[in-house]
Amino acid sequence: MTRRIWMAGIGMLLLAALLSAAAGESMRRPLFDLWQRAAPRDLSATRVHVVFVDAESIAEVGPWPWPRYHIARLTEQIAARGPKAIGFDMTFPEPDRVRPDIFARLYPELSPSAADEVRALPSMDKLYGQVIGAAPVVLARAGSPDDGIDPSLLLVDAEIKGPLPPRLEDHARAIVNIPELEPWAIGHGLLNGQPDSDGKVRRVPMLLRLGGRPMPSLSLELARVALGAETILTARDHVSVGGRRIGVDASGDMLLRFGHFPPAQVTSAVDVLRQGFPADAFAGQIVLIGLSATGTPDIVSTPMEAEAYGTLIQAQAVDAILRGGWLDRPHWAAPLEWIIGGMLSLQVLVLAARRRWLLLPIGLAVAIPIGAWLAFDLFSLLVDPLRPLLLGGTTAAGVAGAMFIEARRERERLREALIHEQIGAAAAAGELQAARSIQLGMLPARSDLSAFDPRLDVDAMLEPAKSIGGDLYDVIRLDADRIAFLVGDVTGKGVPAALFMALSKALAKSVVLRGVPSLADAAFILNEELSRDNSESMNVTMLIGIMDLTTGELVLMSAGHEDPLHIMVDGRIAIHKLDGGPPFCIVDFPYPDEPMRLARGEALVIISDGVSEAQNGDSALFGHDRLIAALAGRTTASAMVESIRNAVRLFEDGTEPTDDLTVMAVRYLG
Repeated sequence: MTRRIWMAGIGMLLLAALLSAAAGESMRRPLFDLWQRAAPRDLSATRVHVVFVDAESIAEVGPWPWPRYHIARLTEQIAARGPKAIGFDMTFPEPDRVRPDIFARLYPELSPSAADEVRALPSMDKLYGQVIGAAPVVLARAGSPDDGIDPSLLLVDAEIKGPLPPRLEDHARAIVNIPELEPWAIGHGLLNGQPDSDGKVRRVPMLLRLGGRPMPSLSLELARVALGAETILTARDHVSVGGRRIGVDASGDMLLRFGHFPPAQVTSAVDVLRQGFPADAFAGQIVLIGLSATGTPDIVSTPMEAEAYGTLIQAQAVDAILRGGWLDRPHWAAPLEWIIGGMLSLQVLVLAARRRWLLLPIGLAVAIPIGAWLAFDLFSLLVDPLRPLLLGGTTAAGVAGAMFIEARRERERLREALIHEQIGAAAAAGELQAARSIQLGMLPARSDLSAFDPRLDVDAMLEPAKSIGGDLYDVIRLDADRIAFLVGDVTGKGVPAALFMALSKALAKSVVLRGVPSLADAAFILNEELSRDNSESMNVTMLIGIMDLTTGELVLMSAGHEDPLHIMVDGRIAIHKLDGGPPFCIVDFPYPDEPMRLARGEALVIISDGVSEAQNGDSALFGHDRLIAALAGRTTASAMVESIRNAVRLFEDGTEPTDDLTVMAVRYLG
């Protein structure tokens, strides 16, 4: 049976491993998103400020795209307030739509001289380029598969040194700003970034390739300019800028820990353009300019929000680079998850038969998600608790299912055997005779006991009462050097008691032969199986012992049974007190193992209450004093059993017994 349970557990473990490997990130993403919502990053101290061209700005200034004059004025106003860097979360790939030469072409009715005068006016693109050159402005670029220019023509502002992450996204072409603007900026960063397969943005690129050349993202370039760094150092799993080391994955992406961007750090562009805007509003900060007007395409989904402006994500990325705030899925996380899952599954397989020991894998299963949460909350590490729980839980389900099936199979087999035995016995000799036949037919013969093992002198006797009780006994060989013995007493009379006695004896023998690690565990299993489908609400007392014939060492377990008597070498007789527990089928109880040792020549005598509670005509009880007296001077197991039986019958003096009489003597010869 154990092999079948192991095979079921291992089969379910393999199935869970395949499911976990196939699910990949899709299984853990919802949990990590939930953790982000439960413990968002604190952005209250951020030094990143967002200026939005919002609905109010468009209502006052005009529709987007604005003429370069307004954008230049906005840039001037921001630069005058002392920011460390200004970034545009947009590109300017087309000239100003109100440039003088374009305006002259739009109005052919102008005279040649008037058209020439218009063309002679200064271009706002050139003026805006000069504004950019006078401020710490970082302009955006974007990679494209086919649109734009050859990236080999582009200047990379920062030196990028070191081995690169192995799977950087590469773009063949580049969408850049018009020539009047592009060269004036102090830095350039890429806007490209892809959501995960479920459409949510969780990562922000730090590095990408354009035509095979590595270039920084907009957020990394803004941080570099703000820090005054000239070089970006790279490695396969991180980038470093200005003394900050940022963890990245194989694609060069930073896994962002999101927060709620503070409203105080968001300003409308029209407020900046109005008179009276505070002169120190952006002092020492990084300013990002983006669009938030209705209809803007820069709206993304994140773990925190179904809809969020992309500029706010860029702002959080810049803040994370400067202050720390990214998530890290370390290279050792996946192997650790598989190892812990394997350990949990192995514990379930090994400890399945030890019911109380199952607390160990249960405790580990509770500790795994707690530890993973603490790693996230305290250290921003992503360790998946679902994988080990899936492996261990599925293994446990397989083991539990197999054990349930095996228990039902064995119980049904015993039930069928008992039913056939009951029918045959009742048909042959009536109900009481059937009960007597069932009871006595289940017991080992006394002649077999006398030849059980040369190191052991054992004898037992059961004399049923007229109404037939439910006493039982057995002696079982476990291996070459160990034996088990038991004496029990079922409540009730007649056929039901005899049948429950047969079931109790068969299950007890089955459990001790399973190789259960301890007698306490065997008692737990036996109590559980006897209690199942016990429609008659019967119970049984039982004393079970396991003896090592090489040493005389004993382990005893009592379930509400009479304490045994210890007959010592010098003839002294004492009741061996046991802690024990209640009879089986009453309540779940952790029956204890209780060790003792028999020296060579010593014996243990076990009785049922049909001995101690035997009555005479005056309703007096036989009691323990008469029992001890009956054993005095008896040196063999058979003599002990016969002497007790004769003393009880003599005491009864013809009174009809009301209960079965059962005696077992076990003497250790060594």
